[in-house]
Amino acid sequence: MNTTVSSNKNLMEQVRRILDEAKEASIDVIIKMEFQRTQAEALTKAAGDALAARRMALSSRDLLPFSFSRSVANRLALKAGAVTAQARKRLATAETIALAQIKKYGLTSLEPLLSNDIVRQVLDKMAPASQTHGQKEWRPRQFWTSRSMPLSMTRDELNKLSREMPNIKSVHLNRTLNIPTLVETKVLEMETNNILSATWGLEKIRALAAWGAHGAYGEGILIGLLDTGVDDSHPDLVDKVSFWAEFDSLGQPVQGSKPHDSDQHGTHCAGTLVGGKHSGRYIGIAPKAKLAAGLVLNGKKGGTDAQVLAGIDWAVEQRVDIISMSLGGLVIDVETPPTYTDAILSCMEAGIPLVAAIGNEGHQTSGLPGNDPLAFSVGATDPSDRIAGFSGGRTQIIRESDVFPPDRLPMSYSKPDVSAPGVGIHSSVPGGEWKVFSGTSMATPHVAGAMALLLSATNIKGGIDGYEKAFLIQNLMTSSVEELGESGQDHRYGFGRVDILRAIDFAHNLGYK
Repeated sequence: MNTTVSSNKNLMEQVRRILDEAKEASIDVIIKMEFQRTQAEALTKAAGDALAARRMALSSRDLLPFSFSRSVANRLALKAGAVTAQARKRLATAETIALAQIKKYGLTSLEPLLSNDIVRQVLDKMAPASQTHGQKEWRPRQFWTSRSMPLSMTRDELNKLSREMPNIKSVHLNRTLNIPTLVETKVLEMETNNILSATWGLEKIRALAAWGAHGAYGEGILIGLLDTGVDDSHPDLVDKVSFWAEFDSLGQPVQGSKPHDSDQHGTHCAGTLVGGKHSGRYIGIAPKAKLAAGLVLNGKKGGTDAQVLAGIDWAVEQRVDIISMSLGGLVIDVETPPTYTDAILSCMEAGIPLVAAIGNEGHQTSGLPGNDPLAFSVGATDPSDRIAGFSGGRTQIIRESDVFPPDRLPMSYSKPDVSAPGVGIHSSVPGGEWKVFSGTSMATPHVAGAMALLLSATNIKGGIDGYEKAFLIQNLMTSSVEELGESGQDHRYGFGRVDILRAIDFAHNLGYK
């Protein structure tokens, strides 16, 4: 028995809460393991500095990033102010090696858990249930981005494991996440009284102007969409899904699954990301980008944390440039659960910003993972730039953390980060149709799609690597918003409503051409 682990009061308190909350004999949990690495320490310091800067900023413009030359001059060979082909090749190779190392670190940290006698017994009992999905050889699911594993345990097994297993960082319930409520909205007046070439959201964030001014449509960019799936036969989405996966409630891949939508939600978000013009107007922010679509929410049943964590692992493995997640679970307490922090940390380390909806429960509420300190969370606005009444946001608090250093705690920060069109959004739904929906779910793909335009219009993808790239993308999106609401960041708009033309212009002025 490891006395250090058994004396971990935080872990014991987590287990006590889980045992009090869950009345079932068998409990689905996610076990997260400890692991230290220098790069993650540098990243968490950078994240802490960024959160502090956001908290005190009186204007989004205070968050403008460093110029290109200052960011890369000491790391890349430059020629006439641009990255050479040789330097790009070295950078791509370095990113591949870095991603392999992140995955190796994550899997290595789980090895002690897999060799534990209690865990082995639990996995033996879990195996038959997963074999119903047609897998020839069942393997326990390991989430390398979050260094965690889902387990179905009895109350006694959980209590014993938490006391005897060394290096457990935390234990969380494998919660059920619901699909955000979809209510079909009446067609907005501005949609019927004006002849539009695109949806009002594209015009509002100036995506059309960005297309015309910079010839950028999202070419060469891969967006990870974790949702209810995608109907890839929709005329606006044909040939847009490059990669596909489906996961069950314990994060196991569903063998033989083909692209489909278990609801309407994912196809609607996909249309806003990359859709075409078959409805008579453009619906997609980045119509030449591609999707890596993961089904992590099953229709009206919803999904689980394990499904979402499995989807994040898979999306990073597909080398996506951005992850878009219009999903979440309501968090009642102002203290943010750390369920997704490690996974998002790994995404950032791989240079991938994770964009998430803040939730539809209204002012002074939020949902996970949108309220995670490292997620880039999005609120919803209407055509008049008013914040939607359903749009969430509040101050979050981290009192205890297994990620941020003690001298940073307690840590407070505000959500959302930005806002985007999310009221009366016209987009694709399964069966070759289109519908108008409202929600922060609809706002999120506006931001992820805008990031795709930013990457296709600049040298950021090929010129910056690691977490510096992820922070750079987020800072350019934040510093270029149309400032609305209070001075600085507030609980309604974040820093303001996104403006992709301004973001690209700022990037070019800073040397990211």
